[in-house]
Amino acid sequence: MRIKAAVLREMGAAHPYGESRPLRIEDVELDEPGSGEVLVSIRAAGLCHSDLSVINGSRPRPMPMALGHEAAGVVVKIGEGVDDLEPGDHVVMVFMPSCGHCLPCSEGRPALCEPGAAANGKGELLAGGLRLHEIADGQVLHHHLGCSAFADHAVVSRHSLVKVAKDIPFDHAALFGCAVLTGMGAVVNTAAVRPGQSVAVIGLGGVGLAAVLGAVAAGAGQIVAVDLDDGKLALARELGASDAVNAADPACVDTVRELTRGGVDVALEFAGVPRALENAWKMTKRGGTTVTAGLPPPDAQLGVNIVSLVGEERTLKGSYIGTCVPVRDIPRYMDLYRRGRLPIDRLMTDKIGLEDINEGFDRLHEGKVVRLVVDFGEAA
Repeated sequence: MRIKAAVLREMGAAHPYGESRPLRIEDVELDEPGSGEVLVSIRAAGLCHSDLSVINGSRPRPMPMALGHEAAGVVVKIGEGVDDLEPGDHVVMVFMPSCGHCLPCSEGRPALCEPGAAANGKGELLAGGLRLHEIADGQVLHHHLGCSAFADHAVVSRHSLVKVAKDIPFDHAALFGCAVLTGMGAVVNTAAVRPGQSVAVIGLGGVGLAAVLGAVAAGAGQIVAVDLDDGKLALARELGASDAVNAADPACVDTVRELTRGGVDVALEFAGVPRALENAWKMTKRGGTTVTAGLPPPDAQLGVNIVSLVGEERTLKGSYIGTCVPVRDIPRYMDLYRRGRLPIDRLMTDKIGLEDINEGFDRLHEGKVVRLVVDFGEAA
């Protein structure tokens, strides 16, 4: 079938993207779903820094590629072997498909699925191969993280989807596939924050603010929000942070340590910048835990004082997709949303059309938004 998709042909375009137009809205050919695959009508897709890092080239991917990985939509057609979904079901996309059979999957860690990671690195679907093609010459287009959700339709692996209830608006549901899984999951799964503990959240994009909400839901006693933007710091306070510290202040680390009487129990870093992770480490108290879910360029390095790591019994942990089990966690988080304990709608800055996506990434790059969502409206 013929669809419209946002296609990136070359990384590293100059700013502003509204002028250089790295993403082109093109008519492309989408194959029918194969065995174990599903055709989804995309209704909403969020703009995320993981998309931006492909556009600017800091996380290289095979080109050309149809971007987008945080989305919600409606099942249109199922491929052979899919027996637990049917047309009309609402689904959220997950950007790491999990095979269910490799060692990490068998250990209950689907975020580390080995075939899923290999497929994502190649720009393919989990079963292998590509389902997007140029109309003129049949040239293949790569899939972004198994989703390619900046399009009106997508064919994805069944293992990239979680069925959800139909009462959640699509623009809110989309955020559960990345921002909420990553931010909330880092708090409750990776760090296992306990009631009364002190928490610092460094980097207040969509993921970081979802972590603030997660820390509130987990019963953290003190939540310190850290960012360069005063507007985001104010929003974090509205969402439940007890303190807010501007990261531009040279005394930022000392301020956090003073506010928390020697450092926080848990520091969570989402900025994707080595300096931010260094600060998170320094903000963590003796015996505390530092968690990073930020994704800096692949060559970024971190220097850690080994004596402090040992002598202070410190813990440094990575968190990918919030150490989540998506089929377990997305319904749980949506239930908190329904009960008013996870106001994800507060993270959505604006809705835009697909034709405005380059300007949207300018706004994301400039730090002017938390989450922008491409709204596809009702299916044609």
